[in-house]
Amino acid sequence: MRIPFSLCSALLALTLTARADVVMKKQEDRVRVEIGGELFTEYRFTGASHVYFWPLIGPGGARMTRGWPMQDTPGEEHDHPHHRSLWFAHGLVNGVDFWSEQATAGAGVQKLPLGKIEHVKFLEVKGGEKEGVIRDELRWVAPDGRVSLTSVQTFRVEDGAERIIDFTMTLTAGEKDVVFGDTKEGTMALRIAESMRLLGPGKKPGAGKIVNAAGDADGKVWGRRAAWVDYAGPVDGKLVGIAVFEHPKNPRHPTRWHARDYGLFAANPFCERDMDRTQPAGAGDFKLEAGKSATFSYRIILHAGDATQAKIAERFAEYATAAK
Repeated sequence: MRIPFSLCSALLALTLTARADVVMKKQEDRVRVEIGGELFTEYRFTGASHVYFWPLIGPGGARMTRGWPMQDTPGEEHDHPHHRSLWFAHGLVNGVDFWSEQATAGAGVQKLPLGKIEHVKFLEVKGGEKEGVIRDELRWVAPDGRVSLTSVQTFRVEDGAERIIDFTMTLTAGEKDVVFGDTKEGTMALRIAESMRLLGPGKKPGAGKIVNAAGDADGKVWGRRAAWVDYAGPVDGKLVGIAVFEHPKNPRHPTRWHARDYGLFAANPFCERDMDRTQPAGAGDFKLEAGKSATFSYRIILHAGDATQAKIAERFAEYATAAK
C-alpha cells in the first residue's frame, strides 16, 4: 500500500521531533539530561566539593570529557581529581580555595583553606523540543560555615547537528565585599577526553590541537586573551572538538585562558600575575561589592571536525552580533 506523501511528511516530522526532545530526569543526587532518549550529561550536585556536569556526549556519541574521578576508565591518568568534566569554581575567594579538593591540597597546589560550592535549590528544570534548561541556586561555603557568596547557575542545552550549551553564572556578594583573587586556578572549566589531549598520558605526544581567536596555537594559547578557544582531537577514531565562546559583555572581556596541553581547558577572568609575570601581584583581583552581582556567560559547542571545519570563527561572529 502506498502511503500518502503528506502522511510520510508528518511521520518524518514526528520522528525528528522525538529525536530532538530534551528530557530532564530529576533524581536524588543528580539531574539526568537525555536528548532523543539518549544520555547527554548528568548534573551532579552532591558528593564533591563543587557541582559539575558529566559526561558531555557530542557528535556521534563521542564522550568528550574525562571519566575519572567519576568513573575509573582504563588508560586515563588520575591527576587533578577536582577536574570534574564541566564546572565553575575559583581557587582564591576571600582567602578560600573553592577550586581544589582535599586530595589535591598538597605539593604544587596553593595551601589555602578549602571551601565547597553547594546546591541550595532548583529554580527551573525544564525539558522541551530541541532544548532544555537547568537553573539553580548555589552557595559558596567557607570551612567555618560562612557563606559570603551565592550564585545562580544556568545550563541551557540545544540539540542539532552540534550540541550547544549556554552556560551562565551570576555571582552575588553577601553583606561584605568578596574578592576573587589573582590565581591561575580557575574558573569556567572543562577537562577533555584523554584521546583529545595535546600531550597524552605519560607525556607522550597527543593528537589534539588547540587554537584561539587570534590564531595562536597549542602551547601559545595558554595565558593569552581571546574571545574563544577550540580544543579538538580524536575520540573513537573520529575528529571532534569543543569550542568555548566568552560572552562579549562579560567583565574583563576578552578573558585569559588556562588551556593546558594535558587537557584542562578553562576561561579565567581573575588571573593576571600567574599568566603574565610583568604584572604586579594581585593585578587580577576582582572585587564584588557587598550586595552586588556580576554575570559571566559562555557558549560551549561540541562539534565534529576541527575549528576550521566547524567554522568556529564564523559561529563566534554570529554569537557576538546577537549578544550586542
